[in-house]
Amino acid sequence: MSHCRGGVVRLSVLLAVLAGAALLLGWVCAGAVGLLIGGLVAVALPVVGYVLSERMALRAVGARPISEIQYPELYRVVREVATEARAPVPRVYLSSLDTPNAFALGHSPRRAAVCVTAGLLRILDERELRGVLAHELSHVYQRDSLVLAITATLATMVTWLANLAWLLPLSDAEDEDVPAMLGALFFLVVGPLAALVVQLGVSRSREYRADAAAARITGDPLGLAQALRKIEVRTQTHPAPEERALLASGHLMIVAPFPRRGLRRLFASHPPVVERIRRLRRLADEVL
Repeated sequence: MSHCRGGVVRLSVLLAVLAGAALLLGWVCAGAVGLLIGGLVAVALPVVGYVLSERMALRAVGARPISEIQYPELYRVVREVATEARAPVPRVYLSSLDTPNAFALGHSPRRAAVCVTAGLLRILDERELRGVLAHELSHVYQRDSLVLAITATLATMVTWLANLAWLLPLSDAEDEDVPAMLGALFFLVVGPLAALVVQLGVSRSREYRADAAAARITGDPLGLAQALRKIEVRTQTHPAPEERALLASGHLMIVAPFPRRGLRRLFASHPPVVERIRRLRRLADEVL
């Protein structure tokens, strides 16, 4: 239960920081009226984050719901993992991304959903896929998914602020490239802020906990370890597209979907894969 409380505390701090920023920005820009607008934004943030979190995360990866008729083997493995965890069978989504990855959503086990990418299904065998699904569903069972999804939504909303550069009064500017340059410059400013949102909203220890929980569910720590290694290697050659929504949602996934270079280092929210594999191997030794 302590990690659940920790997630709630981090989310509360995150919302408080964003609310304070909205109030300060409103006051600086428009005085009392701006303060009122900032207050409305502060109240709306958690509501919007809760309502839109799942939809925005799925849209970021271009996911669509799939049926058991379309993917019977995938559904069989999902059902077996849910049965082993004594939980309801989640909804299943498929993303067309070539980058191998997966994530889970849901405010509770009864509302759980798991999304896998086409790239993941291409490179993993059944044993490895079982470990990945167990890991992701563990986030739902441990109540991590709500905090992670709301964090992704808020970070995405922050990065969307870059679009405001196009609305700035530039009627006297003759250079057509000025709005584009301002948009890029503005993202350099709000990018680190969005990264801060991610860092406040998540904890790297959650991945270790989900790895351990997956190992308990499947009884096979090495299956997940092999999957993590494959995903990490493949991601280096087939990273996810460098889109703002994906940057803000990358912490939802089992492995960071981008090589850690440049601005993407700011969004790093996963512990090193090599350390996760080492811990899983130690768990395997303990089991044996």
